[in-house]
Amino acid sequence: MPAVTADTLALPRIPVPANDVPERAVRQITTAPSGYEGEGFPVRRAFAGVDVADLDPFIHMDQMGEVEYAPGEPKGTPWHPHRGFETVTYMLDGTFLHQDSQGGGGVISDGDTQWMTAGSGLLHIETPPEALVVAGGMFHGIQLWVNLPAKDKMSPPRYQSLEGGQVALLSSGDGGALVRVIAGDVGEHRGPGATHTPITLVHATVRPGARLVLPWRTDFNALVYVLAGSGRVSSEGRPVSKGQLAVLGQGGQIVLRGDDNPLQANEPDLEVLVLGGRPIREPVAAYGPFVMNTRAELVQAVEDFQAGRLGTIPADGLQPFHPRG
Repeated sequence: MPAVTADTLALPRIPVPANDVPERAVRQITTAPSGYEGEGFPVRRAFAGVDVADLDPFIHMDQMGEVEYAPGEPKGTPWHPHRGFETVTYMLDGTFLHQDSQGGGGVISDGDTQWMTAGSGLLHIETPPEALVVAGGMFHGIQLWVNLPAKDKMSPPRYQSLEGGQVALLSSGDGGALVRVIAGDVGEHRGPGATHTPITLVHATVRPGARLVLPWRTDFNALVYVLAGSGRVSSEGRPVSKGQLAVLGQGGQIVLRGDDNPLQANEPDLEVLVLGGRPIREPVAAYGPFVMNTRAELVQAVEDFQAGRLGTIPADGLQPFHPRG
């Protein structure tokens, strides 16, 4: 799991919260079911079985892969619309090409993040490059959907390309955890992602036996998703492993620990996404690629898409590459 690596001993240490700061306890642990997305690439549905009120302001998250494709197998998504929210694609391993009908796009690979505010609506495509399709290779990433409040749902679309080298890199107090801050704040350290909805998004690697204490805003919710390995959440020591999500309660700090004896020898480190945001607390009406507040707004989104008002595919637009055979 390459993403971005660094020598933790040379990084700033995360400030330890005061003793009187309450810790967030585990309220629920769920296991993500497997499915397929786009043209048929495998995903784990990270938020399945969790109440939308506990996810707010997040809507949906897929762990894409982790899969080692044979030549000719890599797949992506065809051109499709979005309206009313933001998509965040974080690549851990492999390469994706992105293009949208508003002129945004580029290449995202190991440790890069693509942050697309769909807002009032656009079309976009995410697809592996021809070289990867031909040769095969590892594909592993995350796609997160972040809701927009009603006042921002029809805002102009925006695209942010965040290279892996831009993330804020921190270390746990014991030096045993590497923390990548993609968006939001951890202590006084801020990630590069600019968000309409206030959130924090962190990817942490916790070595066996190491302990990570993250200060966390009390007005945010908190979710911990395990990308790989096994470990413990909170001082209770609630066990979690690959593909599981921990929903946390209220408090000002999150405690994680890597297992001394990992469940899988080939995944010694606990790899987690820690995410949270300020709940929007507005009605959610979702239909496929549209996330609005009312059914009438969904009907309008579908009509606008069918009428071409969400944009058109550029004449030189990307297309999925399918090898002949």
